[in-house]
Parts: sequence; structure tokens; C-alpha cells
Amino acid sequence: MPSAAPTRIGLIADTHGLLRPEAMEALHGSDRIIHAGDIGDPAILERLSQIAPVTAVRGNNDKGGWAATLPRTDLVRVGRAFIYVIHDLAELDLDPAAAGCSAVVSGHSHRPRQEWRDGVHNINPGSAGPRRFSLPVALGCLLVSAGGVEAELIELPR
Repeated sequence: MPSAAPTRIGLIADTHGLLRPEAMEALHGSDRIIHAGDIGDPAILERLSQIAPVTAVRGNNDKGGWAATLPRTDLVRVGRAFIYVIHDLAELDLDPAAAGCSAVVSGHSHRPRQEWRDGVHNINPGSAGPRRFSLPVALGCLLVSAGGVEAELIELPR
């Protein structure tokens, strides 16, 4: 019996009110989208939801009534994988490995980065919003399959 195709989860963070067409194009084909905070405008979540269901957490710059409805953290289950979502990794309030998480998705630093910690894939897709300093404009993708979780960082064209 052939194995099922992996679930593609688009990862985006730190849009700060700017959703670039290149980001929408890169997220096209996602089965789900995770926004790791500092959204900046609720219209961004509406536009992302035209591609796939969206899970979003509130970032430190998300203010107002619309943002108050967003959780600070969330736990997303995809198949057997649990993905913990938080804006600022420095505020992590649990041990992801002990909690059975396969991945932690965060934002805040605007620096795209991925690493393994205690068997858990930690990924920050970087900032897909306004460019800051010399940091790249980026987002990411998780592929979740029976074999585990794989991550990819995607730098958007300038």
C-alpha cells in the first residue's frame, strides 16, 4: 500500500501588516498555514485563509480587539505530529520534548532559523513583512508524514 502524501504546512511570521504577493505564491498549495505572530492586520489572516485553514498566535505587536481573540500559544495536531506555536521562543512555557511535540514554530526575531533540540524541530520562518536591517524576507514550510517532520526555509525574492 503506498504511503500517504505528506501534509504541507506553510509557516509565516512577522508580517507586521504587509502580506507580499511572493509570500502568497510561496504558500499556495499548503494544506494548512501557521502564522507565528506579529500579524499586524486581521485582513492578513483572511487572505491566508483563502489558501488553507490558518492557525495564528498573537505577537507582541498585535494590539486591539481582533488580536485579543488570538491565543498566545497553540498546539496543532497533524496526523501523529504535535506542533507547538509561540511568537517569542524566549517565552516558551513547556518542555516540547516532554510534551511529545515534533516541532516548535516561533517568530519574533525576524531571523530564519531551524535547529533540532532534544529531538524536536525548532523553526522560525523569519519575517515575511517589511524588511528589517539586512535580514532576508522569508517564510517556511513543514512537511509532516508518517516518517516525521521535515522543515524548509524559503527566502523570498527581493
